[in-house]
Amino acid sequence: MASCICFLVLFSMFFVFAAGEIMEENELVGLFEVMDSLLDDTSWGEMHPLPCTDTPWPGVQCEIAGDLNSPIFHITKIHIGPDILSPPCCKFNATLSSKALLKLPYLKTLSLFNCFTGSPVYIPSTLFGTFSTLELLALRSNPTLFGEIPSSLAKVPTLRVLSLSQNNLYGRIPKEIGGMVSLEQLDLSYNKLSGSIPQEIGGLRSLTILDLSWNGLQGELPYSLGQLQHLEKIDFSSNKLQGRVPQDVGHLKELVLLDFSHNLLTGPIPETLSGLQKLEYLIIEDNPINSGLPLFIGRLKKLKVLSFSGCGLTGPLLTSLSHLDGLIALSLDNNNLSDTVTPALGMLPNLDHLNLSHNFLTGEVSLPEGFINRLGKRLDLGGNVGLCTRQKFKKTNKMSPSFLQTPSCLETRGPAALDHSNNIKKVKPVWYQDSNMSSGSGRLDHQSFEFGSTFLVCFLISLI
Repeated sequence: MASCICFLVLFSMFFVFAAGEIMEENELVGLFEVMDSLLDDTSWGEMHPLPCTDTPWPGVQCEIAGDLNSPIFHITKIHIGPDILSPPCCKFNATLSSKALLKLPYLKTLSLFNCFTGSPVYIPSTLFGTFSTLELLALRSNPTLFGEIPSSLAKVPTLRVLSLSQNNLYGRIPKEIGGMVSLEQLDLSYNKLSGSIPQEIGGLRSLTILDLSWNGLQGELPYSLGQLQHLEKIDFSSNKLQGRVPQDVGHLKELVLLDFSHNLLTGPIPETLSGLQKLEYLIIEDNPINSGLPLFIGRLKKLKVLSFSGCGLTGPLLTSLSHLDGLIALSLDNNNLSDTVTPALGMLPNLDHLNLSHNFLTGEVSLPEGFINRLGKRLDLGGNVGLCTRQKFKKTNKMSPSFLQTPSCLETRGPAALDHSNNIKKVKPVWYQDSNMSSGSGRLDHQSFEFGSTFLVCFLISLI
Protein backbone atom coordinates (compact mmCIF):
# COMPACT_ATOMS: atom_id res chain seq x y z
CA MET A 1 0.00 0.00 0.00
CA ALA A 2 2.89 2.36 0.82
CA SER A 3 4.44 1.75 -2.63
CA CYS A 4 1.08 2.46 -4.24
CA ILE A 5 0.80 5.80 -2.42
CA CYS A 6 4.39 6.64 -3.37
CA PHE A 7 3.53 6.02 -7.03
CA LEU A 8 0.42 8.19 -6.72
CA VAL A 9 2.48 11.01 -5.24
CA LEU A 10 5.06 10.84 -8.05
CA PHE A 11 2.19 10.64 -10.54
CA SER A 12 0.50 13.62 -8.95
CA MET A 13 3.65 15.68 -8.64
CA PHE A 14 4.14 15.34 -12.40
CA PHE A 15 0.69 16.87 -12.93
CA VAL A 16 1.31 19.45 -10.23
CA PHE A 17 4.33 20.90 -11.91
CA ALA A 18 2.82 20.52 -15.37
CA ALA A 19 -0.27 22.44 -14.30
CA GLY A 20 1.62 25.00 -12.30
CA GLU A 21 0.02 23.85 -9.05
CA ILE A 22 2.57 23.89 -6.24
CA MET A 23 2.04 21.72 -3.15
CA GLU A 24 4.43 20.48 -0.57
CA GLU A 25 5.17 16.83 -1.24
CA ASN A 26 4.76 15.77 2.40
CA GLU A 27 1.34 17.41 2.55
CA LEU A 28 0.14 15.63 -0.59
CA VAL A 29 1.39 12.33 0.83
CA GLY A 30 -0.53 13.02 4.02
CA LEU A 31 -3.77 13.65 2.10
CA PHE A 32 -3.48 10.42 0.12
CA GLU A 33 -2.71 8.46 3.30
CA VAL A 34 -5.71 9.93 5.12
CA MET A 35 -8.08 9.12 2.26
CA ASP A 36 -6.59 5.65 1.90
CA SER A 37 -7.20 4.94 5.60
CA LEU A 38 -10.84 6.03 5.30
CA LEU A 39 -12.30 5.42 1.86
CA ASP A 40 -13.35 2.21 0.19
CA ASP A 41 -12.42 3.68 -3.18
CA THR A 42 -8.81 2.68 -3.89
CA SER A 43 -8.73 4.77 -7.06
CA TRP A 44 -9.41 8.06 -5.27
CA GLY A 45 -5.81 9.26 -5.66
CA GLU A 46 -5.74 8.43 -9.35
CA MET A 47 -9.00 10.29 -9.92
CA HIS A 48 -7.88 13.37 -7.98
CA PRO A 49 -4.16 13.91 -8.56
CA LEU A 50 -4.64 17.69 -8.38
CA PRO A 51 -7.08 18.00 -5.45
CA CYS A 52 -6.70 21.77 -5.20
CA THR A 53 -7.25 22.76 -8.84
CA ASP A 54 -7.90 20.61 -11.91
CA THR A 55 -9.25 17.44 -10.23
CA PRO A 56 -11.02 18.70 -7.13
CA TRP A 57 -13.25 16.70 -4.80
CA PRO A 58 -16.06 18.44 -2.85
CA GLY A 59 -14.86 17.03 0.48
CA VAL A 60 -11.39 18.52 0.14
CA GLN A 61 -10.68 22.24 0.17
CA CYS A 62 -7.45 24.16 -0.20
CA GLU A 63 -6.21 27.67 0.42
CA ILE A 64 -3.45 29.60 -1.30
CA ALA A 65 -0.45 30.84 0.62
CA GLY A 66 2.54 32.84 -0.56
CA ASP A 67 2.57 35.57 -3.20
CA LEU A 68 0.77 35.54 -6.54
CA ASN A 69 3.93 34.76 -8.51
CA SER A 70 4.66 31.53 -6.59
CA PRO A 71 1.48 30.42 -4.85
CA ILE A 72 1.51 27.37 -2.58
CA PHE A 73 -1.64 25.32 -1.98
CA HIS A 74 -2.40 23.87 1.45
CA ILE A 75 -5.07 21.34 2.42
CA THR A 76 -7.40 23.09 4.87
CA LYS A 77 -10.53 20.89 4.92
CA ILE A 78 -11.37 17.19 4.80
CA HIS A 79 -15.06 16.33 5.01
CA ILE A 80 -16.80 12.99 4.43
CA GLY A 81 -20.55 12.98 4.92
CA PRO A 82 -23.97 12.40 3.36
CA ASP A 83 -24.21 15.97 2.08
CA ILE A 84 -21.57 15.32 -0.59
CA LEU A 85 -23.09 14.24 -3.90
CA SER A 86 -22.14 10.66 -4.78
CA PRO A 87 -19.57 10.38 -2.00
CA PRO A 88 -17.31 7.34 -1.77
CA CYS A 89 -18.17 5.22 1.26
CA CYS A 90 -15.86 4.71 4.17
CA LYS A 91 -14.53 1.18 4.24
CA PHE A 92 -15.50 -1.32 6.91
CA ASN A 93 -12.10 -1.14 8.63
CA ALA A 94 -11.69 2.63 8.31
CA THR A 95 -9.24 4.15 10.80
CA LEU A 96 -8.23 7.57 12.04
CA SER A 97 -4.54 7.80 11.13
CA SER A 98 -2.85 10.35 13.39
CA LYS A 99 0.45 9.80 11.56
CA ALA A 100 -1.13 10.85 8.26
CA LEU A 101 -3.11 13.75 9.74
CA LEU A 102 0.02 15.21 11.28
CA LYS A 103 1.33 15.74 7.76
CA LEU A 104 -1.46 18.28 7.23
CA PRO A 105 -0.34 21.17 9.47
CA TYR A 106 -2.67 23.69 7.79
CA LEU A 107 -5.83 21.65 8.29
CA LYS A 108 -8.68 23.78 9.68
CA THR A 109 -11.63 21.40 9.33
CA LEU A 110 -11.81 17.65 9.90
CA SER A 111 -15.38 16.37 9.55
CA LEU A 112 -16.23 12.66 9.37
CA PHE A 113 -19.88 11.50 9.45
CA ASN A 114 -20.89 7.83 9.66
CA CYS A 115 -17.41 6.69 8.75
CA PHE A 116 -16.49 4.27 11.55
CA THR A 117 -19.05 1.48 11.42
CA GLY A 118 -17.01 -1.74 11.47
CA SER A 119 -13.77 -2.13 13.38
CA PRO A 120 -13.40 -0.30 16.74
CA VAL A 121 -11.71 3.10 16.45
CA TYR A 122 -10.37 5.32 19.24
CA ILE A 123 -9.54 9.02 19.14
CA PRO A 124 -5.74 9.15 19.38
CA SER A 125 -4.54 11.45 22.15
CA THR A 126 -1.35 12.15 20.17
CA LEU A 127 -3.38 13.78 17.42
CA PHE A 128 -3.87 17.02 19.30
CA GLY A 129 -1.37 19.53 20.52
CA THR A 130 0.50 19.81 17.25
CA PHE A 131 -2.33 21.36 15.23
CA SER A 132 -2.04 25.13 15.39
CA THR A 133 -4.81 25.89 12.87
CA LEU A 134 -7.61 23.34 13.50
CA GLU A 135 -10.90 25.22 13.98
CA LEU A 136 -13.56 22.53 13.52
CA LEU A 137 -13.47 18.89 14.60
CA ALA A 138 -16.67 16.95 13.90
CA LEU A 139 -16.75 13.17 14.34
CA ARG A 140 -20.46 12.31 14.29
CA SER A 141 -22.69 9.26 13.88
CA ASN A 142 -19.87 6.76 14.16
CA PRO A 143 -21.17 3.67 16.01
CA THR A 144 -17.71 2.10 16.43
CA LEU A 145 -15.91 5.21 17.65
CA PHE A 146 -15.10 4.28 21.26
CA GLY A 147 -12.97 5.49 24.12
CA GLU A 148 -12.65 8.58 26.29
CA ILE A 149 -12.44 12.17 25.14
CA PRO A 150 -8.71 13.01 25.10
CA SER A 151 -7.72 15.80 27.48
CA SER A 152 -5.13 16.81 24.87
CA LEU A 153 -7.97 18.50 22.96
CA ALA A 154 -7.43 21.46 25.26
CA LYS A 155 -4.03 21.94 23.61
CA VAL A 156 -5.67 23.09 20.38
CA PRO A 157 -6.03 26.84 21.04
CA THR A 158 -7.77 27.64 17.75
CA LEU A 159 -10.61 25.11 18.01
CA ARG A 160 -14.02 26.83 17.66
CA VAL A 161 -16.34 23.86 17.05
CA LEU A 162 -16.08 20.45 18.73
CA SER A 163 -18.82 17.99 17.78
CA LEU A 164 -18.49 14.38 18.94
CA SER A 165 -22.19 13.54 18.83
CA GLN A 166 -23.79 10.10 18.27
CA ASN A 167 -20.77 7.94 18.93
CA ASN A 168 -19.94 5.42 21.65
CA LEU A 169 -17.63 7.58 23.74
CA TYR A 170 -17.55 6.90 27.47
CA GLY A 171 -15.90 8.12 30.65
CA ARG A 172 -15.89 11.59 32.16
CA ILE A 173 -15.79 14.96 30.46
CA PRO A 174 -12.16 16.04 30.97
CA LYS A 175 -11.85 19.09 33.18
CA GLU A 176 -9.09 20.36 30.89
CA ILE A 177 -11.82 21.18 28.39
CA GLY A 178 -12.38 24.41 30.30
CA GLY A 179 -9.14 25.74 28.85
CA MET A 180 -10.51 25.86 25.29
CA VAL A 181 -11.10 29.60 25.40
CA SER A 182 -11.87 29.92 21.67
CA LEU A 183 -14.55 27.20 21.65
CA GLU A 184 -17.95 28.43 20.44
CA GLN A 185 -19.85 25.15 20.01
CA LEU A 186 -19.54 21.99 22.12
CA ASP A 187 -21.73 19.00 21.24
CA LEU A 188 -21.11 15.72 23.10
CA SER A 189 -24.68 14.44 22.86
CA TYR A 190 -25.78 10.83 22.32
CA ASN A 191 -22.81 9.09 23.88
CA LYS A 192 -22.24 7.12 27.09
CA LEU A 193 -20.47 9.78 29.12
CA SER A 194 -20.70 9.53 32.90
CA GLY A 195 -19.67 11.41 36.02
CA SER A 196 -20.47 15.04 36.74
CA ILE A 197 -20.24 18.12 34.55
CA PRO A 198 -16.95 19.76 35.57
CA GLN A 199 -17.04 23.24 37.11
CA GLU A 200 -14.21 24.11 34.72
CA ILE A 201 -16.77 24.26 31.93
CA GLY A 202 -17.38 27.84 33.04
CA GLY A 203 -14.05 28.72 31.42
CA LEU A 204 -15.56 28.40 27.93
CA ARG A 205 -16.34 32.10 27.78
CA SER A 206 -16.89 32.15 24.00
CA LEU A 207 -19.42 29.29 24.01
CA THR A 208 -22.77 29.82 22.25
CA ILE A 209 -24.00 26.19 22.00
CA LEU A 210 -23.61 23.55 24.74
CA ASP A 211 -25.23 20.15 24.14
CA LEU A 212 -24.57 17.28 26.57
CA SER A 213 -27.92 15.54 26.09
CA TRP A 214 -28.52 11.78 26.01
CA ASN A 215 -25.65 10.64 28.19
CA GLY A 216 -25.39 9.23 31.71
CA LEU A 217 -24.19 12.39 33.44
CA GLN A 218 -24.87 12.64 37.17
CA GLY A 219 -24.48 15.10 40.03
CA GLU A 220 -25.64 18.68 40.28
CA LEU A 221 -25.59 21.35 37.62
CA PRO A 222 -22.42 23.44 37.96
CA TYR A 223 -22.98 27.01 39.13
CA SER A 224 -20.20 28.07 36.76
CA LEU A 225 -22.75 27.86 33.91
CA GLY A 226 -23.62 31.43 34.80
CA GLN A 227 -20.24 32.54 33.46
CA LEU A 228 -21.11 31.55 29.89
CA GLN A 229 -22.48 34.96 28.98
CA HIS A 230 -22.70 34.28 25.23
CA LEU A 231 -24.62 31.01 25.55
CA GLU A 232 -27.67 30.76 23.28
CA LYS A 233 -28.50 27.06 23.55
CA ILE A 234 -28.06 24.69 26.50
CA ASP A 235 -29.33 21.12 26.29
CA PHE A 236 -28.73 18.72 29.19
CA SER A 237 -31.79 16.55 28.54
CA SER A 238 -31.94 12.79 29.12
CA ASN A 239 -29.26 12.43 31.77
CA LYS A 240 -29.35 11.69 35.52
CA LEU A 241 -28.67 15.19 36.82
CA GLN A 242 -29.90 16.01 40.33
CA GLY A 243 -30.49 18.96 42.63
CA ARG A 244 -31.91 22.36 41.82
CA VAL A 245 -31.38 24.60 38.83
CA PRO A 246 -28.63 27.06 39.89
CA GLN A 247 -29.69 30.68 40.27
CA ASP A 248 -26.66 31.60 38.14
CA VAL A 249 -28.45 30.26 35.05
CA GLY A 250 -30.48 33.46 35.20
CA HIS A 251 -27.34 35.38 34.16
CA LEU A 252 -27.43 33.87 30.65
CA LYS A 253 -29.07 36.87 29.00
CA GLU A 254 -28.54 35.59 25.43
CA LEU A 255 -30.18 32.21 26.06
CA VAL A 256 -32.78 31.16 23.48
CA LEU A 257 -33.18 27.45 24.30
CA LEU A 258 -33.00 25.78 27.71
CA ASP A 259 -33.70 22.03 27.85
CA PHE A 260 -33.22 20.21 31.18
CA SER A 261 -35.90 17.59 30.50
CA HIS A 262 -35.75 13.92 31.57
CA ASN A 263 -33.48 14.29 34.58
CA LEU A 264 -33.91 14.18 38.36
CA LEU A 265 -33.98 17.93 39.05
CA THR A 266 -36.08 19.28 41.90
CA GLY A 267 -37.85 22.59 42.45
CA PRO A 268 -38.65 25.27 42.84
CA ILE A 269 -37.37 26.90 39.66
CA PRO A 270 -35.35 29.97 40.73
CA GLU A 271 -36.89 33.42 40.23
CA THR A 272 -33.64 34.58 38.58
CA LEU A 273 -34.72 32.86 35.36
CA SER A 274 -37.11 35.77 34.86
CA GLY A 275 -34.08 37.61 33.45
CA LEU A 276 -33.95 35.31 30.40
CA GLN A 277 -35.82 37.76 28.21
CA LYS A 278 -34.62 36.19 24.93
CA LEU A 279 -35.74 32.69 25.90
CA GLU A 280 -37.97 30.99 23.32
CA TYR A 281 -37.83 27.33 24.40
CA LEU A 282 -38.14 26.30 28.06
CA ILE A 283 -38.35 22.50 28.40
CA ILE A 284 -38.21 21.02 31.92
CA GLU A 285 -40.51 18.01 31.43
CA ASP A 286 -40.08 14.74 33.33
CA ASN A 287 -38.31 16.07 36.43
CA PRO A 288 -39.58 15.78 40.04
CA ILE A 289 -39.97 19.56 40.41
CA ASN A 290 -42.92 19.09 42.83
CA SER A 291 -43.76 22.78 43.22
CA GLY A 292 -45.99 25.34 41.57
CA LEU A 293 -45.60 26.87 38.14
CA PRO A 294 -42.92 29.58 38.32
CA LEU A 295 -44.67 32.91 38.86
CA PHE A 296 -42.35 34.69 36.44
CA ILE A 297 -43.38 32.58 33.40
CA GLY A 298 -45.73 35.27 32.13
CA ARG A 299 -42.82 37.74 31.95
CA LEU A 300 -40.88 35.65 29.42
CA LYS A 301 -42.54 37.39 26.50
CA LYS A 302 -40.61 35.61 23.74
CA LEU A 303 -41.53 32.07 24.80
CA LYS A 304 -42.64 29.83 21.94
CA VAL A 305 -42.47 26.39 23.57
CA LEU A 306 -43.14 25.75 27.28
CA SER A 307 -43.16 22.21 28.66
CA PHE A 308 -43.45 21.11 32.29
CA SER A 309 -45.04 17.72 31.55
CA GLY A 310 -44.70 15.11 34.29
CA CYS A 311 -43.07 17.43 36.83
CA GLY A 312 -45.45 16.95 39.77
CA LEU A 313 -46.59 20.57 39.54
CA THR A 314 -49.18 21.68 42.08
CA GLY A 315 -51.43 24.70 42.50
CA PRO A 316 -53.35 26.70 39.90
CA LEU A 317 -52.79 27.47 36.25
CA LEU A 318 -51.33 30.95 36.02
CA THR A 319 -53.49 33.55 34.31
CA SER A 320 -50.27 35.16 33.08
CA LEU A 321 -49.89 32.26 30.62
CA SER A 322 -52.51 33.97 28.48
CA HIS A 323 -50.14 36.93 28.07
CA LEU A 324 -47.60 34.89 26.07
CA ASP A 325 -48.72 35.90 22.59
CA GLY A 326 -45.80 34.14 20.89
CA LEU A 327 -46.53 30.76 22.48
CA ILE A 328 -46.82 27.92 19.96
CA ALA A 329 -46.86 24.86 22.24
CA LEU A 330 -47.89 24.55 25.90
CA SER A 331 -47.54 21.17 27.65
CA LEU A 332 -48.51 20.90 31.32
CA ASP A 333 -49.88 17.35 31.26
CA ASN A 334 -49.40 14.66 33.90
CA ASN A 335 -49.19 16.99 36.88
CA ASN A 336 -51.34 17.81 39.91
CA LEU A 337 -52.62 21.20 38.79
CA SER A 338 -56.03 22.15 40.19
CA ASP A 339 -57.82 25.06 38.55
CA THR A 340 -60.21 25.98 35.79
CA VAL A 341 -59.19 26.29 32.14
CA THR A 342 -59.25 29.98 31.31
CA PRO A 343 -60.86 30.80 27.93
CA ALA A 344 -58.05 33.34 27.43
CA LEU A 345 -55.71 30.48 26.44
CA GLY A 346 -57.84 30.03 23.33
CA MET A 347 -57.19 33.65 22.39
CA LEU A 348 -53.43 33.16 22.02
CA PRO A 349 -52.91 33.87 18.32
CA ASN A 350 -50.06 31.41 17.68
CA LEU A 351 -50.91 28.55 20.03
CA ASP A 352 -51.00 25.33 17.99
CA HIS A 353 -50.55 22.66 20.68
CA LEU A 354 -52.19 22.58 24.12
CA ASN A 355 -51.88 19.59 26.45
CA LEU A 356 -53.39 19.92 29.93
CA SER A 357 -54.34 16.26 30.28
CA HIS A 358 -54.14 14.17 33.45
CA ASN A 359 -54.38 16.88 36.08
CA PHE A 360 -57.09 17.79 38.57
CA LEU A 361 -58.63 20.64 36.58
CA THR A 362 -62.29 21.40 37.23
CA GLY A 363 -65.15 23.55 36.00
CA GLU A 364 -66.55 24.42 32.63
CA VAL A 365 -64.37 24.42 29.53
CA SER A 366 -65.42 27.31 27.31
CA LEU A 367 -62.59 27.66 24.84
CA PRO A 368 -63.44 29.48 21.58
CA GLU A 369 -64.93 27.19 18.94
CA GLY A 370 -62.47 28.38 16.30
CA PHE A 371 -59.56 27.53 18.59
CA ILE A 372 -60.88 24.02 19.24
CA ASN A 373 -61.41 23.36 15.52
CA ARG A 374 -57.97 24.73 14.62
CA LEU A 375 -56.05 22.59 17.11
CA GLY A 376 -58.05 19.43 16.56
CA LYS A 377 -56.10 16.46 17.94
CA ARG A 378 -53.37 18.80 19.20
CA LEU A 379 -55.76 19.79 22.01
CA ASP A 380 -55.73 17.33 24.91
CA LEU A 381 -57.73 17.87 28.11
CA GLY A 382 -58.31 14.19 28.90
CA GLY A 383 -57.89 12.69 32.35
CA ASN A 384 -59.40 15.69 34.18
CA VAL A 385 -62.57 14.18 35.67
CA GLY A 386 -63.76 17.54 37.01
CA LEU A 387 -64.03 19.23 33.62
CA CYS A 388 -67.28 19.66 31.71
CA THR A 389 -68.48 21.63 28.70
CA ARG A 390 -71.69 23.10 27.31
CA GLN A 391 -70.25 23.15 23.79
CA LYS A 392 -71.36 20.55 21.25
CA PHE A 393 -69.35 19.55 18.20
CA LYS A 394 -69.78 17.03 15.45
CA LYS A 395 -67.39 14.12 15.67
CA THR A 396 -64.76 14.28 12.93
CA ASN A 397 -61.36 12.69 12.37
CA LYS A 398 -59.70 16.04 13.08
CA MET A 399 -61.40 16.66 16.41
CA SER A 400 -59.64 15.95 19.68
CA PRO A 401 -60.96 12.63 21.07
CA SER A 402 -60.33 13.82 24.63
CA PHE A 403 -62.39 16.96 24.08
CA LEU A 404 -65.26 15.03 22.53
CA GLN A 405 -65.31 12.82 25.62
CA THR A 406 -65.61 15.79 27.99
CA PRO A 407 -69.01 15.38 29.69
CA SER A 408 -71.75 17.96 29.39
CA CYS A 409 -72.06 20.33 32.31
CA LEU A 410 -75.83 19.60 32.27
CA GLU A 411 -75.11 15.97 33.11
CA THR A 412 -72.85 16.61 36.10
CA ARG A 413 -74.28 16.39 39.59
CA GLY A 414 -72.06 18.35 41.87
CA PRO A 415 -69.38 16.69 43.96
CA ALA A 416 -70.21 13.18 42.81
CA ALA A 417 -69.15 14.07 39.27
CA LEU A 418 -65.69 15.12 40.46
CA ASP A 419 -64.85 11.82 42.14
CA HIS A 420 -63.12 8.91 40.48
CA SER A 421 -65.28 5.83 39.92
CA ASN A 422 -63.44 3.83 42.57
CA ASN A 423 -64.39 6.45 45.14
CA ILE A 424 -68.07 6.73 44.20
CA LYS A 425 -69.23 4.84 47.30
CA LYS A 426 -68.11 7.76 49.43
CA VAL A 427 -70.94 9.95 48.14
CA LYS A 428 -73.73 7.36 48.04
CA PRO A 429 -76.47 7.33 50.75
CA VAL A 430 -76.17 4.60 53.37
CA TRP A 431 -79.32 2.98 52.08
CA TYR A 432 -78.00 2.71 48.54
CA GLN A 433 -77.97 -0.83 47.10
CA ASP A 434 -76.34 -2.21 43.96
CA SER A 435 -77.71 -1.34 40.56
CA ASN A 436 -79.29 -4.79 40.20
CA MET A 437 -81.38 -3.96 43.28
CA SER A 438 -82.56 -0.57 42.01
CA SER A 439 -86.23 -1.59 42.16
CA GLY A 440 -85.70 -2.65 45.77
CA SER A 441 -84.36 0.77 46.61
CA GLY A 442 -87.54 2.23 45.16
CA ARG A 443 -89.65 0.06 47.45
CA LEU A 444 -87.51 1.19 50.37
CA ASP A 445 -88.35 4.81 49.59
CA HIS A 446 -92.09 3.99 49.42
CA GLN A 447 -92.02 2.04 52.68
CA SER A 448 -90.20 4.86 54.41
CA PHE A 449 -92.86 7.31 53.22
CA GLU A 450 -95.72 5.07 54.53
CA PHE A 451 -94.01 4.65 57.90
CA GLY A 452 -93.62 8.40 58.25
CA SER A 453 -97.27 9.08 57.39
CA THR A 454 -98.57 6.49 59.91
CA PHE A 455 -96.41 7.92 62.68
CA LEU A 456 -97.71 11.47 62.00
CA VAL A 457 -101.40 10.35 62.17
CA CYS A 458 -100.87 8.52 65.48
CA PHE A 459 -99.13 11.54 66.91
CA LEU A 460 -102.04 13.87 65.99
CA ILE A 461 -104.64 11.46 67.52
CA SER A 462 -102.74 11.38 70.81
CA LEU A 463 -102.93 15.16 70.97
CA ILE A 464 -106.74 15.05 70.65
